Amino acid sequence: MIEDLLRFAHVLGATVLLGTGAGIAFFMVLSHRSRDPALIAHVAGIVVIADTVFTATAAILQPITGTLLAWHLGWSLSEPWLLISLILYVVVGAFWLPVVWIQLQMRNVARTARDTQTPLPDRYFKLYRIWFACGFPAFFAVMGIVWLMMMKPAF
Repeated sequence: MIEDLLRFAHVLGATVLLGTGAGIAFFMVLSHRSRDPALIAHVAGIVVIADTVFTATAAILQPITGTLLAWHLGWSLSEPWLLISLILYVVVGAFWLPVVWIQLQMRNVARTARDTQTPLPDRYFKLYRIWFACGFPAFFAVMGIVWLMMMKPAF
């Protein structure tokens, strides 16, 4: 029973991390392509909330449910596939934490442009390029973690 609950919570957390991350990226890219400060400000505001409510919650619970599940199943956290997963999780966090700050800045810059009825400044586009670049290693690291969790390869 406890194993089923831990496994469910862990898979649900992984689904939330992957789904919310992909959804946020999709909506941010589409709003950016509009170059409309009002739309970008609105979408970025929602993205900040979604990252806070969904991504942050899942990011905190994921290592807890994973560790409890591993202990319950008798797996050592030094198993190579688990250790690599943990390293990749740190990589994801190293890219995600700056992205949260960047999203806040993009939202604020877009709000200012909207309120002053001016075009988006160069700072917004610089922030967007950094945000976009950070998404790739984080996304592929999450995909790697999901693969490792499913396959549990012997190294």
